[in-house]
Amino acid sequence: MKKILNNFTFKPKDDILSGLTVALALVPEAVAFSFVAGIDPLVGLYGAFMMGLVTSIFGGRPGMISGATGAMAVVMIHMIQKGNEVGIGLDTPIENLGLQWLFITLLFVGAIQILAGVFKLGKFVRLIPHPVMMGFVNGLAIVIFLSQLGMLPEFLPAGVSFWSNTGLWVSSFFGSKELIITLGLIAVTMLIMYGLPKITKKIPAALTAIIVVASITIFGGVDVSTVGSFIKDGGGEGLQGGFPTFQTQLFGLLGTLEGNWGLILSTAALLAAVGLIESLMTLNLIDEMTETRGSGNRECVAQGGGNILNGLFGGMGGCAMIGQSIINVNSGGRGRLSGIVASIALLCFILFGAPLIEQIPIAALVGVMFMVVVGTFAWSSFRILNKIPVSDAFVLIAVSAITVWQDLAIAVISGVIISTLVFAWKNATMIRARKRVRDDGTKIYEIWGPLFFGSVQNFNAKFDAKNDPNKIEIDFIESRINDHSGIEALRSVANKYLDLGKEVKLTHLSPDCKKLLLKANRKFENIIETSVDDPRYYVVTDQLDSEI
Repeated sequence: MKKILNNFTFKPKDDILSGLTVALALVPEAVAFSFVAGIDPLVGLYGAFMMGLVTSIFGGRPGMISGATGAMAVVMIHMIQKGNEVGIGLDTPIENLGLQWLFITLLFVGAIQILAGVFKLGKFVRLIPHPVMMGFVNGLAIVIFLSQLGMLPEFLPAGVSFWSNTGLWVSSFFGSKELIITLGLIAVTMLIMYGLPKITKKIPAALTAIIVVASITIFGGVDVSTVGSFIKDGGGEGLQGGFPTFQTQLFGLLGTLEGNWGLILSTAALLAAVGLIESLMTLNLIDEMTETRGSGNRECVAQGGGNILNGLFGGMGGCAMIGQSIINVNSGGRGRLSGIVASIALLCFILFGAPLIEQIPIAALVGVMFMVVVGTFAWSSFRILNKIPVSDAFVLIAVSAITVWQDLAIAVISGVIISTLVFAWKNATMIRARKRVRDDGTKIYEIWGPLFFGSVQNFNAKFDAKNDPNKIEIDFIESRINDHSGIEALRSVANKYLDLGKEVKLTHLSPDCKKLLLKANRKFENIIETSVDDPRYYVVTDQLDSEI
């Protein structure tokens, strides 16, 4: 238990106040993403509570916040819509069948994520190249910014855009009193968050800004969109609700899944992948911000446990939230207590504090998220674009664009693939062969550079089996064979010389390479030199023995 609750809290006051700030910021995000997925806002709010609580206690990164996210909500849409269509078409219609399918899907999502942690797949996030990480951060900052624009008041007639009718757009913009007031309140929020830390860091800037702006609207009688009106305008009934329950018996649903298991399992696999990528990338970012190190494998298990709990008790599920995590860390929430407070406070808002929380203006929460955007975006990327390799600059820009265009999972995978291909291409051209002839007529090929699938063709071109002398030595002291393609290329070259009746020696091969070559062809036992020492390295005792 001591290990589980490691780093529970460093400064209780900071963790508690930061947790309350994060809880307020979680409300509109969870509600908005519920609308994206086409489900009741309470499902998203309860999902955020359960994900946040489980990952805060058992996760691999103290201070990181999890909840309902847009990346996963987008994946859920198709399955929920399909389930609802099936439910309507049954002889005995089932209302909201798509939502019940979601609960079952989350059980598979959790199992997949737990297996990823058990098999220690979380460590692979450390292999993500830095340009991919910067592109991910920039793209996500843009996504967060664009998502907040959807919370601003509508001020345009339907079908009018800036490009189609600029004049009407500008006049409508400045003619909307509610929009101007909202933008003013957002500006006040951002100014407080920017200026207060310069005066004192003992008071959380984000929480102070929310309280100040809420006081202006409540006591000043300012009519703007609030959390309550935002939920009701989206089709919800408000924050207040009872505890979630799994309303439909699992076994009763199995009959509705006939012919749809492929949809359920494929959606589960995609949700698990998206959730883990976003969570592990967020963990990596918070590691850099706090100059500490979390456990990716432990986070995978915690994310899986949170999603299973959501599936059993009727929540939306989710993963780590980069915006709320940054709010938490910047507000001083570095321990597990901050995430626990945020989750419990969110539940209290739903059960007991709904009338008060519903009066908080959306402008205050949007202002907080805009400051998150400013803090998240890697502004240094503009400065270094012309100082880094062109391939890295391309990866950075491509990942940012794909994150905005598609989603972060596709962006990160695409960035890693591009970086891998660039790396393989560069290393493929590095293979060299220095050639010399000994006094006894033996021709020596001294190989330099990695031998792998990308460099095989260049490696084969170095040899001239027909015109070479009868004795050949291929020396790998400056090279290493990295994969099966390299092994096959070496075997092919050696066989060419053997088929011509020429003598071949392979020297300074690694033990693994020797083993694989002998497994492929036992006659190679006669051509692999095992007694040649590496001239660059000596065992000290052997050297001393030779001198005594």
